[in-house]
Amino acid sequence: MLKTKKYSALSILSSCAVIAVAGGAMAAASLGETVGTTDEEIRAALTAHGYTVEEIEREGGELEVEVTLNGQAMEFGIDPTSGQILEMELEDDTDDSDE
Repeated sequence: MLKTKKYSALSILSSCAVIAVAGGAMAAASLGETVGTTDEEIRAALTAHGYTVEEIEREGGELEVEVTLNGQAMEFGIDPTSGQILEMELEDDTDDSDE
């Protein structure tokens, strides 16, 4: 009976660790991740990561996606054929146009 309880406790702890790691992995998109090739697929994948998709445009043979996460603006460059994230850039809030 004691061995069963130990194994059950170990199983529960292992399951919790897996869930915690999986939850952390979903917190942000990463370079090389495939998010899709259509606006709908991209929007769904990035929204699932917690991003708010502001704009999706096709420019220079690449998909450019403007998003925000926790108030921080970012831009993703996505390959239009594979749907992989090729670049991620934090947007700078400073405006140098007055200088």
